Amino acid sequence: MKTRRVVAGLLVVALVGGCGVATRAQDAEGPSGPTGGNPTNAPAGPIPVGLEKFYQQRPAWERCGSGSQCATITVPLDYTKPAGDTIELRARRIPARDRSSRIGTLFINPGGPGASGVQFASSAPFSLGAALLRKFDVIGWDPRGVGDSTPVRCLDTEEQDKLLATDGSPDDETEISTLNAENKAFAQACERRSGNLLPHVSTEDAARDIDVLRGIVGDAELNYLGYSYGTFLGATYAELFPKNVGRLVLDGAVDPSKTAEQNNIAQAKGFDVALDAFAEDCAARSCQLGGSKTEVLAAVDKLLTETDAKPLPTGGDRELTQALTVLAVIFPLYQKEAWPQLEEAVANGLEGKGAKLLALADAFTDRTPRGYAGNQNEAIYAVNCLDRQDITSVADAKSKLAKYTAESPRFGPYLLWGSLACANWPVKPTGKPHPIKATGAKPIVVIGTTRDPATPYAWAVGLAGQLDSGVLITRDGDGHTGYKAGNPCVDSAVESYLLQGSAPATDIEC
Repeated sequence: MKTRRVVAGLLVVALVGGCGVATRAQDAEGPSGPTGGNPTNAPAGPIPVGLEKFYQQRPAWERCGSGSQCATITVPLDYTKPAGDTIELRARRIPARDRSSRIGTLFINPGGPGASGVQFASSAPFSLGAALLRKFDVIGWDPRGVGDSTPVRCLDTEEQDKLLATDGSPDDETEISTLNAENKAFAQACERRSGNLLPHVSTEDAARDIDVLRGIVGDAELNYLGYSYGTFLGATYAELFPKNVGRLVLDGAVDPSKTAEQNNIAQAKGFDVALDAFAEDCAARSCQLGGSKTEVLAAVDKLLTETDAKPLPTGGDRELTQALTVLAVIFPLYQKEAWPQLEEAVANGLEGKGAKLLALADAFTDRTPRGYAGNQNEAIYAVNCLDRQDITSVADAKSKLAKYTAESPRFGPYLLWGSLACANWPVKPTGKPHPIKATGAKPIVVIGTTRDPATPYAWAVGLAGQLDSGVLITRDGDGHTGYKAGNPCVDSAVESYLLQGSAPATDIEC
């Protein structure tokens, strides 16, 4: 789960750490070897009436980088009209290294909404245990509306830069008007460029796509590892297709019963918890921001106040505004190993230098020297605004400002006003908050991290409690998500479940 204006997560953190990513331009190295093609001769599991041609398609898997195969899959634009228009999904497969003992396919989703599963799959050798890579074909795909699948398109690079830099916690009517105008222009651009797609990028639509993918690869049941927003996608799949559930791991869980307001406030407080942990760690190391937690937090707040009053130079054409500073502060909280970068960037900012903070903000939003590498800044709104009713107007935001500010003075207003695009969105929301039980599904493993900045631990507790077959793994730690985060207890439990199919008998604390 990510903020409306923030589009990072496990995927972005992993890629910044140096994992190579094969781009679409590299997807042309010739046909695959003997492991290419469909592992079976026919789709497995039940096929919904009217969708036979989609489940029965045979994608042409071709080499797309070392050890990878890519293919394009066709799905209906509108599942209520399967004979109508279609869209494309792009997928990357990493074949199981031990073909003789292959279990099946493990589908992975990095979150978002809007993060690229195709890119995430290319990092599978770094983000998954060796035993999983031996036994499973690993498939990551770009969900509908994202990346190399049929994408939501709205703004060019200059327009995205302007939107992300606009004051996200306006202090007066002029700033409110400016922010609303930018979000209105954004929503209108999305309608102009992607109007036919916008009504059909809901999480429910994306979950139905997963079942098509499952059928195509010949697996009777879905094996799935989803992170952050990917847990909502996986839980939605389990609700729609409980009998098709195989081994599902939902890491950094989202609570589907919560309203947009509850989510926003909880996430703001989650960032506060993570920043507190950073401040305590920084002070314990006698860092350059202060010798106590209070001094470190005061330094961060001073930077936020100063960049609100006057943007910082960055050595280039773009200035560091307060909105970009917030992104730069939030991003390293996703992974404890990045905390020293946050310390250094804040210290530089207090010296009037914005380059290191801008680099963090750009990493968070996938901004490269050539522009934005993906469309996640746009897709996140398209999905979230459709999935949940959020603020409906400027007046509605104003009426809730005091509550948000009381709950989280530092991040609350930012998350509130970050929903203005949804107030201007051309498509009305179709989803409603509700508990997901997935009655009839096999055991589903849910992972929650106690000081997770983006998906608060309480959400994992909530989802595991709602699911009829939910089992909770608690990771006591920092950072976003729990698997492969340096906790052998979590890793062992997850891999034993995925490899053997036996979920923990009771909840586990790691």
